[in-house]
Amino acid sequence: MELRTYQEEARAAIHDEWGKGNKRTLLVLPTGCGKTIVFAKVTEDCVRNGSRVLIMAHRGELLDQASDKIKKATGLTCSVEKAEESCIGSWYRVVVGSVQTLTREKRLKRFSKNYFDVIIVDEAHHCISDSYQNVLQYFEEADVLGVTATPDRGDMQNLGAYFNSMAYEYTLPKAIREGYLCKIQAQTIPLKLDLTGVGMQSGDFKAGDLGTLLDPYLFQIAQEMVKYCIDRKIVIFLPLVKTSQKFRDILNEAGFKAAEVNGNSEDRAEVLQDFQAGKYNVLCNSMLLTEGWDCPSVDCVIVLRPTKVRSLYCQMVGRGTRLFPGKKELLLLDFLWMTERHELCRPANLLASSEDIAKKMTEKIEEAPCPLDLEVVEKQAAEDVIAQREEALAKKLAEMKKRKRKLVDPLQFEMSIQSEDLSGYVPAFGWEMGPPSDKQAKTLEKLGIFPDEIENAGKAAKLLDRLDKRKVDGLTTPKQIRFLESRGFQHVGTWQFDHAKHLIDRIAGGGWHIPKGIVPQEYCPGGDF
Repeated sequence: MELRTYQEEARAAIHDEWGKGNKRTLLVLPTGCGKTIVFAKVTEDCVRNGSRVLIMAHRGELLDQASDKIKKATGLTCSVEKAEESCIGSWYRVVVGSVQTLTREKRLKRFSKNYFDVIIVDEAHHCISDSYQNVLQYFEEADVLGVTATPDRGDMQNLGAYFNSMAYEYTLPKAIREGYLCKIQAQTIPLKLDLTGVGMQSGDFKAGDLGTLLDPYLFQIAQEMVKYCIDRKIVIFLPLVKTSQKFRDILNEAGFKAAEVNGNSEDRAEVLQDFQAGKYNVLCNSMLLTEGWDCPSVDCVIVLRPTKVRSLYCQMVGRGTRLFPGKKELLLLDFLWMTERHELCRPANLLASSEDIAKKMTEKIEEAPCPLDLEVVEKQAAEDVIAQREEALAKKLAEMKKRKRKLVDPLQFEMSIQSEDLSGYVPAFGWEMGPPSDKQAKTLEKLGIFPDEIENAGKAAKLLDRLDKRKVDGLTTPKQIRFLESRGFQHVGTWQFDHAKHLIDRIAGGGWHIPKGIVPQEYCPGGDF
């Protein structure tokens, strides 16, 4: 099986991290981008090198899916460590194991501590739980790969307490741009649902309270769906089984062909197959289909189980992002969830790189009378937010440029090169949170960045990587940025090195005066070069 370019890059990056001594590393791929195929190929590489590999998950469907994909992609057969089945004595080098089984002390101690050389954790956002940690700490010498869809910032900080590094991340916007996932359109439905009375449990809204909240609105929601998606193939996520079953009945009365599945459905496989075949056009479920289920023809997702957890929201929406013949886009219907105390995941959070951009996107989507392409909205919102930030920071930057200092303030550098990822950076992994090392500080100072304003090692590492890349790409140095922006030139960080050098040479040759005919605020590099 031939891997896509990003999948091959991910595969190489994982081995590179392990080779550098980062024994616990993460792979982040959006739902629908083939994470199972990537770790199948990594597994094959490890087996070729003589390693024994454990693939661990929390649900039987995920283990079956992994075993099946590994067989198809590599030809390798897996043994099983689950319930009554055991891999002990098997000559197969790959084991798929249930965390519920492996975490039992009696079961775990049947293995020597070095039995597995590599452990791969599917849906890695679960791995900070005690059950996973029992297993991972028992096989503490193994190289570990955690695989997950795009996590939220809170998830990353939690995962960062265990993992050493991020081997590779492929973002949802990039997957859409490069044609591997379908475009997403969002439509806000003007139906207000008040969440202020809903309680919290384990960091998210209580399912029971949400079910009670939704009940009075189900008929109205069904009528709104008739207007917007009667002809689409829809998956709906609800908080409770009884709410899901009630909504199925309401939708059938409204003219849809709706079915419902839950953990106790004896005919679940048959219903899912019938939905896939087109017998039904709506599938209601109470959070059953968030992981391990694929139906690429789904072209509408409705989340009636509001959540603060971005990784969960991405999992739900991910049921509809896969490509399918004749499918033009995924439609997300979003209701006006009213909440005073808690931030809520909305369609904007799928693509936005910061909370400010997400808020601006949500405003634009709510104001629009028709569905909007999330990519287009994100671009517009990002431009608006950057313009607002630049205006707010103008005074601060002006003060920095007047300082009698030869080095560039990091904030000035970030704004000059228009780097959203640097200015919005938050450390996730343990090593990132400590102060910059002496070596980092000295290198940054040597390259023209004032190091005292950099709070942590992660930010220092990102800056150093960016400076290396800018040198390779032939872009301006911090010292060129400092000099030219102190004389009124704008966004020198986006210029080519040679353009900046040519202009500085002209200024020096004229006794350090701006050449006649050049207005710094209006100057466009390259025209006179």
